[in-house]
Amino acid sequence: MLDKRLVIVTGHYGSGKTEFSVNYAVKMKETHENVSIADLDIVNPYFRSREKREFFEKIGVKIFDSSIKNTAIDIPALPAQMMGVILNPNEKSVLDVGGDPVGARVLARYSGQIKNTEYDMFYVINGNRPETSNVEGSLKYLRMIESTSGLKVTGLINNTHMLKDTKVEDVEFGHELTKKVSWETDIPIRYEAVIKKTAEKINNEEILEKLFPINLYMREEWMS
Repeated sequence: MLDKRLVIVTGHYGSGKTEFSVNYAVKMKETHENVSIADLDIVNPYFRSREKREFFEKIGVKIFDSSIKNTAIDIPALPAQMMGVILNPNEKSVLDVGGDPVGARVLARYSGQIKNTEYDMFYVINGNRPETSNVEGSLKYLRMIESTSGLKVTGLINNTHMLKDTKVEDVEFGHELTKKVSWETDIPIRYEAVIKKTAEKINNEEILEKLFPINLYMREEWMS
């Protein structure tokens, strides 16, 4: 993969950015010895990457999260090791950032240091979310996140889904939407994230070129 050492994952609330972040960190572990994921989501109290601490420790991925060890509360307590995560040249690092411009404010604190290292910032689009179901809405949140964080989005992720009920048509709709956002911004589509059972049914060549099959690590088996 051509991605930079530091990868920031952001997107509107409900886009599936945490699920992508977790899958991305797992994938990176296949080719990198030292991989870390930092949970900087101070907005969403549900489906946080920190909830999978035992899983990450088992596969050898370091996880950094809030210094307040209570997953039932939501406060802007940032991990003390963040500077090392950002600047360590020997570690592949993933930052899972809050899913809207308010959540992206956490990045502003580190924007100076981030700009001095090689980074990618991925913007995850779920075309089945009302706020990002069209080009205008997707662009609005992309620009707000860039403005709030002081950083530039370098890649787009199509993650249009309906969880376990995701159909090929959902993925194709999201692909066309993300492609239009790409045309408007000149930001390339980096990945097409698709749940594995649906990924097996994809025939669209454009999607297949950047297909990124994912597991639903953040949803328990009983969840729909």
